[in-house]
Amino acid sequence: MFPILKKRRLNDTMTLMEVGAPFIAKKAKAGQFIILRVNEFGERIPLTIADYDREEGTITIIFQKVGKTTLLLDQLEEGDKILDFIGPLGTASHLDGYKKAAVIGGGAGCAIAYPQAKALHEMGAHVDMIAGFRSQDIIILEDEMRAASNHLFLMTDDGSNGNKGFVTDALKAQIDAGADYDLVVAIGPLPMMRAVSNLTRPYGIKTIISMNPIMIDGTGMCGGCRVTVGGETKFACVDGPDFDGHLVDFDEAILRTRTYREDEARATREYNCHLMEGAKNG
Repeated sequence: MFPILKKRRLNDTMTLMEVGAPFIAKKAKAGQFIILRVNEFGERIPLTIADYDREEGTITIIFQKVGKTTLLLDQLEEGDKILDFIGPLGTASHLDGYKKAAVIGGGAGCAIAYPQAKALHEMGAHVDMIAGFRSQDIIILEDEMRAASNHLFLMTDDGSNGNKGFVTDALKAQIDAGADYDLVVAIGPLPMMRAVSNLTRPYGIKTIISMNPIMIDGTGMCGGCRVTVGGETKFACVDGPDFDGHLVDFDEAILRTRTYREDEARATREYNCHLMEGAKNG
């Protein structure tokens, strides 16, 4: 059992938790993830390690309430415990040797992009971080991202924060202005990562994206997390989650993420109905 030591709501749909997991914290690195199970009847879901503290023995996770399991997880409070919490899984990001990087996060992807920016910044690289959100009221981790970068560019779809546009607009503006990036890291929705990869390809800028497909066991045995990279089948849980964005078959990946959409929606509806019935009877 893994205790929840801290819980903080980042906005109406996203929550941060610090979990006591000293053995995982001892070995965790940027880019890796954990798989958790809320209770004995729950499904296994992967969540990226957003941060870790080796001395305190804690792992930070950030999740968006989009389905039954994340809704269940959000019901837990400080002092409660998570049944299963396994990691660190996946291959840590290879970030050594880069001098100037743009790290890009889209929405909830900023929770995954932040540790990448932090790791690069601590290695001495110049880091420009570009974060995109639908509107100002759902911006998360602004202070943390600012501290992990030399410059932070916050973009909103509706311009409510004064900077209207997509992350690709900000990236292209920096490249056109002479930013000599030797690395771009893009993490967020698949269409966003595809757009960033298409933008950087003509410039020949190394581009790393993070894949979070359907995942069950996290050890490469089930094959559910397969992705096509450079014409070859890879498993995101052991070969990734980081891959060369110029080689990923995004069209295939987007189709595969829709496989269980109806099942996920039905499970969420049933869970919400259960909560409503409980509230009426309570």
